[in-house]
Amino acid sequence: MTKAPREPVPRRTGYHHGNLKEALITAARRLIAERGPLGFTLVEAARLANVSPAAPYRHFKDRDALLAEVRARGAGAFATRLESAWRSAASDPASAFQRMGEAYLSFAREEPGYYAAMFSSGLGPRQAKSAKKKDASFAMLMQAIERVMPARSAAADPELAAFLVWALSHGVATLSAAGQLPDDQDGAKARATLKAGVGALMRGLAAKGGASGMPAIAGGGTAPEAGVRKRSHKPRKEAGAKPAATAIAATPIATTSIATTPIATPGRSRKR
Repeated sequence: MTKAPREPVPRRTGYHHGNLKEALITAARRLIAERGPLGFTLVEAARLANVSPAAPYRHFKDRDALLAEVRARGAGAFATRLESAWRSAASDPASAFQRMGEAYLSFAREEPGYYAAMFSSGLGPRQAKSAKKKDASFAMLMQAIERVMPARSAAADPELAAFLVWALSHGVATLSAAGQLPDDQDGAKARATLKAGVGALMRGLAAKGGASGMPAIAGGGTAPEAGVRKRSHKPRKEAGAKPAATAIAATPIATTSIATTPIATPGRSRKR
């Protein structure tokens, strides 16, 4: 698996650091990418930034405060990346939606420190971000789905559809980062997997809602006019037998819900 290039940590000149806060954030991003969000201490971040152990406290109360800053910056950069992907093909919602998926995977691959911090657990309530539905990136995904899916489909609940797409995207990104997708040296396998998965998901949602005008997105093709085929069987009449009315109930094929669990990044929690 190709690793993201390591961003150089700004060096200090003499005792004072010209840009201490940025140097600590860059150091934290590197440590998070290598060890996980809870796998480093504030002292280690200071050491990597080439400053004294006491220096970080000028900007951050503790390790959680530094992690929260990395998390917030990552969320902002992530939203910017998705918005740029959407605007790049806004006149063609289907293509723009697909580009958002590609941007999602690219960000996770190129910014492992940011991405891991964004989805980390273990932060106190004062550090917690608002729910995803209030985040700019999630709201943007909901808006994109509203543009892509027919109004009368199951995606009339864009929040549900957005959570499903988000979960699938996060699962593929996590598997790719962990090297669990075979032959995914350049991320092509991850992109193809997400494209096929989101396409099947969206077509399924449209079919469930009875939509017949599903646009070709992600995986290509259109949704079927109905999700279940109904067959009508006429009973055979036998001599001396009374006519019998046969009712055949069509039972929808149940979709399988797969809960993806983020793969934990190795490294003990080393809070200080």
